[in-house]
Amino acid sequence: MTPNLPPRNVGPRWADRLLEWFVAPHLREDLQGDLYEIFQKRAEQVGLARAKREYTWAVLHYLTPYFFKRRKAEYPKRFLLSPDMIRNYFKIARRNLAANKAFAGINILGLSIGLACFMLIAVFVYDELNYDRYAANAEHIYRVNISVTGNGDVAVYPNVDAAVGEGIKNAFPEVKSSARLLSVSDFVKYDDKQFKEDHLAFADLNFLQLFSIPLVEGNAADALEAPNSIVITNDLAKKYFGNENPLGKSLAIGTQKTAYKVTGIINKLPDNSHFHFDAFLSLSTFHLTNPTWSNVGYYTYLELTGNADVKKLEAKFPQLVAKYVVPEVQRDMGISLAEAQKSVNTFRFSLQPLTDIHLYSNTKYELEPNGDIQYVYTFSILAFFILLLACANFTNLSTAYAARRSREVGIRKVMGSIKKHLVFQFLIESVLLTFFAMLVAYLLIFLLLPFFNQIADKHTTFSFFLDYRVLLVLFSVSFLAGIIAGIYPAFFLSSFDILKNLKGSLAAPKTQKKSLHGGLIVFQFFISTVLIISTIVVNRQLHYMQNKKLGYDKDQILFLSDTRALAKNQVAFQQQLLQNKNVVSASISRNVPIGNIIDGTQIFPKNETGNGTEIHTDIFHVDYDYIRTLGLQVLLGRDFSKEFSTDSSGVIINESAVRELGWNGTNPIGKSIVRSGQKEFKVIGVIKDFNYASVKQKIAPLIMMLGNNGGGLVLKVKTDDVQPFLADLKKQWQVFNPDAPLQYHFLDEKYAALYVAEQRTQQLFTVFSMLAIIIAGLGLFALSAFVIEQRTKEIGIRKVLGASVVGIVALLSKDFLKLIIIAIVIASPIGWYAMTHWLENFAYRINVEWWMFALAGILAVGIALLTVSFQAVKAALMNPIKSLKTE
Repeated sequence: MTPNLPPRNVGPRWADRLLEWFVAPHLREDLQGDLYEIFQKRAEQVGLARAKREYTWAVLHYLTPYFFKRRKAEYPKRFLLSPDMIRNYFKIARRNLAANKAFAGINILGLSIGLACFMLIAVFVYDELNYDRYAANAEHIYRVNISVTGNGDVAVYPNVDAAVGEGIKNAFPEVKSSARLLSVSDFVKYDDKQFKEDHLAFADLNFLQLFSIPLVEGNAADALEAPNSIVITNDLAKKYFGNENPLGKSLAIGTQKTAYKVTGIINKLPDNSHFHFDAFLSLSTFHLTNPTWSNVGYYTYLELTGNADVKKLEAKFPQLVAKYVVPEVQRDMGISLAEAQKSVNTFRFSLQPLTDIHLYSNTKYELEPNGDIQYVYTFSILAFFILLLACANFTNLSTAYAARRSREVGIRKVMGSIKKHLVFQFLIESVLLTFFAMLVAYLLIFLLLPFFNQIADKHTTFSFFLDYRVLLVLFSVSFLAGIIAGIYPAFFLSSFDILKNLKGSLAAPKTQKKSLHGGLIVFQFFISTVLIISTIVVNRQLHYMQNKKLGYDKDQILFLSDTRALAKNQVAFQQQLLQNKNVVSASISRNVPIGNIIDGTQIFPKNETGNGTEIHTDIFHVDYDYIRTLGLQVLLGRDFSKEFSTDSSGVIINESAVRELGWNGTNPIGKSIVRSGQKEFKVIGVIKDFNYASVKQKIAPLIMMLGNNGGGLVLKVKTDDVQPFLADLKKQWQVFNPDAPLQYHFLDEKYAALYVAEQRTQQLFTVFSMLAIIIAGLGLFALSAFVIEQRTKEIGIRKVLGASVVGIVALLSKDFLKLIIIAIVIASPIGWYAMTHWLENFAYRINVEWWMFALAGILAVGIALLTVSFQAVKAALMNPIKSLKTE
C-alpha cells in the first residue's frame, strides 16, 4: 500500500535520503510507511519539531547495523564502497596476510628496501639541487666568471679582478649591487692560543646582507664597514674566547700580528652552500684605491633586478673589456693598442647563476669541490629504477601467490562476487601491503641514515623524514606503488574461469603470462646488468686515477706550508733539516702538485720575424733542488744550476708548453719566450709532463722559474718510522718559530683526498646497485616459485618416469637462463654507451673493455642460477607421490 505521507515541507527529507541510500527498495516502502504513520500521530500529540527529532532518531537507530556490523539482509544492488564492504575488504586482507607470513614478509621486505633506497636517494638529489638557495634573492644573484680561449681549450676562472664587480654595477642599471670575496688562510692568535685557520675570507661591506647571513650578535649592515673588522662564527668564538663575549675584542692575524676587532657573530653557514668560512674580514682593510680589471683573485657576485635579461647584459660586457682591460694589457705588456686588442680577443666575462655553481662549475679554482649534475641525473634514474624493480617484484610475488588463491576466487564468484569487488579486494591488499612496507622503510631509513650521511657527506636528520611534506610524498609514492603493482594481479586473479578456479588451475592465456613474466624478468636483469657494468667501470676508473703514474714521486714527499712565518730563516731551516739522515733532499717552494697556489700568465714565443701566438701557462716558482726533490724527469737541456748565473732569466717548460708554443719537431733549448711587460726568458730545459692537478683535467702548459719561491718547503724523506721523525721536525720548527704551529701534509694523502668526492659517489653507487640487484634476485625467486608451482605435477611425472634431479634442475633453469641472456644482450650496448659518456668527463681515463661485459654477464647468470637453483632443487627432491596425489 502507498503510505499516507505528510507534505514535503513537513517531513525530514535528509532522513528519507538516508533510507533511500542504504535500504533495499523492497524493504524501504513498508519501513517508510510505518515510520510516517508514527510520525503523524506523534506530530499531533507532541508537536511537529519533536516528532521530526523522533523520526530522525528512529531512522538512525534502524541504520546503525549498516555502519557497525554486517547486515544479514541481502541487497539486490551491490555497493562497492559501502561501509560494510570496505570493512570487509580490510578484514579479509588482514587475514590473508596473517595466514601467509612468508609471502607477506618477502613482499614487504622487497618493497621496503625499494622505498628506503628511493627516499634516501631522493634526499641526496634534493640536497644537491638546493645548494645556495638560502639567500633571500638567490634567483637573482650571479657570479662573475672569466673565460680565456687558448691552447685549444677554454680556461674558465670563477674569480675576477678587484674592479670588475663595481665597474659592471656602475655601467649597467640592471645590476642592483655587487660584492667581492677573497679567500685566504693565515695564523690567528688570541692570548696564548694560536692556530692556522684555512677558512678565512675578506669580504665587502654588503656581502653578509647579499647572502642573507644573519648575525647572532652585531649589525650586518655595518659589521664589515670599518677596516680591520672581523665577523666570526660561534665555533671560532668558542675556540679562542671560550665563554667570554668576543664582541669588541681583537684577534691577531698573520705573521705581522695585525689586530682585527670582532664586530659580529654568525652561526655556522648552511651545509648546502658552495663556500664555508669561519670568519669574514673587512675588505676595506686593503684600501684598494686603483683596482684593476685584467687579473683574477676576487670571487665577485652581482644581484640583478627582477626584470634583468642576463643574456643581453652579458652581450654588453665586451664594451668594458675594450674600455678597461685592453689599456691595462697594453700598459703591462708594453705593446701597441692593436696587439693588446688581439691579445684579449678571447677574453670574456660571463654570469653564472648562484644556484648553478655547485652542480655546473668544476674549475680548478673553486672555493670548494663542487658536485656534478651528471651524478644527480644518474642517481635520480637509479632511484626510479629501484622503485620499479620493487614494484615488479610485488607483481611477480602476487602472481605466484595467485595459484594458491584460485579456489578462493572461484568460491567467491559462485557466492555472487562480481569482478569489480574482487579487483577492489586485491587492490586493498596491495595498498595495505605497501603501507606496511612504508613503515618498515622508515625503520630502515632510521637505521641506515648515519651510514648514508657518512658516505654521502650529508647531515640529514631523521626529523627531515617526519616533515609533513616528506610524509605526503612517501605516502603518495607508497599508494601509487601499491596501485601500480597491484593492478595486474588484481585483474589476473579476478579474470579466471570459475570451473578452472575451483579445480585450482589458472586460466590466463599462456602467451600473456609468458610475455608479462618474461618481460619483467628481462627488465629486472637488464637493470641489474647495467648496474654491474657501471659499478665495474666506476671502480676501475677510480683505481686508475689513484694509481696512475703521475710523472713525479708522490710517496714520502712531505710539504711544509706557511714557512713564510720563518721570514729570512727559511734557508737556514732548510739547511738544518738536510742534516737529518731521514731527509734525502729539500726544496723551498710554495708550488707543489695538487696545491692551491698556482700562478699563471700569458706568454708567446719570440721568433726572428716577431712574436708568435700567445698561450696561457701556469707558473711554478722553484729553487735549484725542486726537480730533484720531486723526481721530475728532464727530457731535454738541464736543471737549474748555481753554476750558471744566467739561470735567473731562464725557464724550464713541460712538453705541453712545447706543443702549444708550436715547437714540436724542433729543439726548444735556447729559444726565448716573452711574458707580460715584455720580459724575455730563455728555455734551458724541458721536463716530462706530470699531473700537477687532477687527472680529470688535461695537463696544461707549465713553466718553472727561479725566485719568488718562499712560503713552502718540500721534503723528500726516507724512513719507515714517520712519527718520531715528525716529532723531531716539530721540535726543530719550534726553535726557529715558537709562536706559529707547524703545518704539513704528505703529498700522497693530499692526492688521495683529491678524489674523495668520486670515492663517495662510487661507494653510494655500489651500495644502491647491490640493493637493486638483491631486489631483482627476489623477483627472480618469485617467478621461479610461480613457474615451478605450476609444473609440480609435471615434475612428479618426470621423476616417476626416471628423470634425475640434475636433469630436472637443468630443465627448470633453462628457460630462466634464456631470459637472463636476453637481458645481458640488451644491457651491454646501453652500459657501454652510458659508461663511455661518463668517462668523457676525465682527461685521462680507462678503456671500456670486453672483459667488463663478460664479468657482468657471468655475475648476472651466477645470481640467477643461485636464485633459481634453490627452488629447482627443492622441487626436484620432492616426493612424486605428494605431487600427484591431488590429481
